[in-house]
Amino acid sequence: QLQASGGGLVQPGGSLRLSCAASGSIFSRNVMGWYRQAPGKQRELVAHITSVGSTNYADSVKGRFTISRDNAKNTVYLQMNSLKPEDTAVYYCNVRQYGLGSPIDAWGQGTQVTVSS
Repeated sequence: QLQASGGGLVQPGGSLRLSCAASGSIFSRNVMGWYRQAPGKQRELVAHITSVGSTNYADSVKGRFTISRDNAKNTVYLQMNSLKPEDTAVYYCNVRQYGLGSPIDAWGQGTQVTVSS
């Protein structure tokens, strides 16, 4: 189970930090990530980070967002700086675990981020 927190209302140019903690143990091979879905749009990848720290970002957030993780706490973070109105969306955390069979996906409940003056 994933529990996300940290969303809210912020002015353009502001910052927010999202957190998502996975309860219980997870496979050592995994990718933790953040997705977002704006009204009327499809869910899209924002950033993800592997269990060994490799990262990938959507072009729209490169240079502004930073994803990180604490493996001891099974927690992933998303530091969002220089926020823009177009970053407004519900943000979902995801963990994809790789074991012997097919990957296993888990999703958080979503946290609203609103960027507006």
